[in-house]
Amino acid sequence: MTTQELTKDAVAAPMRKSVLYWRRFRRNKMAMLGLVIFGLLIITAIVGPYTTSWSYDEPDFMSLSDPPSAEHWLGTNTAGNDLYAQIIQGLRRSLVIAVLVSGATTIIAAIVGTGAALLGGRAEKAILAVIHFLLVVPSFLLIALLVAGSGGDWKVLTVVLIAFGWMFYARIVWSMAISLREREFVVAARYMGVSQWKIITRHLIPNIGSLLVLNLTLGVVSAVMSETGLSFLGLGVKTPDVSLGTLLSTGASGLESSPWLFFAPAAVLTLLTVSMAFISDGLRDALDPNSSAGGTA
Repeated sequence: MTTQELTKDAVAAPMRKSVLYWRRFRRNKMAMLGLVIFGLLIITAIVGPYTTSWSYDEPDFMSLSDPPSAEHWLGTNTAGNDLYAQIIQGLRRSLVIAVLVSGATTIIAAIVGTGAALLGGRAEKAILAVIHFLLVVPSFLLIALLVAGSGGDWKVLTVVLIAFGWMFYARIVWSMAISLREREFVVAARYMGVSQWKIITRHLIPNIGSLLVLNLTLGVVSAVMSETGLSFLGLGVKTPDVSLGTLLSTGASGLESSPWLFFAPAAVLTLLTVSMAFISDGLRDALDPNSSAGGTA
């Protein structure tokens, strides 16, 4: 095959969007660093329990508030629990809550926001009125009241965070979807009798996919911080279960006498939030066609 034929084949086969996005993403060194850190945290959360002989809820009464040692790599707390095992469990719990909350709120926001834009008229005004009302409600107080009586059940905390976390994203999705509802492909789909649900899932949502991906990544950070804040105040996950927030709360009370109880989970939380921030910056550059930060393909 000649060079001219190879050139024609390259021109005839356009680059897939996924390949283009990945090439732009990997040019961002900080985004790649964040991806590596986040991947290592996930691997640690999965394999971590198999790397220690201690369980997170198994106390060692002979080692109370001991500093890091060969037996307890990150030390123990006042109850004798191995801090390394507890951090692994706390990371697992916080990641599960964050991923579930971020994924569910993104899906709800995408459906409600695009649905309001597509319906228009009174239905759109009613949906927006509900969203605006929920946005001005002091959600933190309501979340605290609802979670306080759950006994520290992480599943209740997850449901409550989802219930009060989708409105802001839905408002953003609606503002972008209203510019799409008059586009030719949406008008043509309506004229052909395509159902509104198919228009939402096949035409509107795919065209704001970049925004939803960013919301998903940023939502993980937001959910982690919400869960950590509530658990730190004693309103989230409670013993015998642990999360990064409960570990920080316990460590803060003995910061002077046992600093390792605070700084170790704080370091893990910092790595988690910073890595997701780097990833979201890289995705923003990769998905935005007007961005020059990601380089050219």
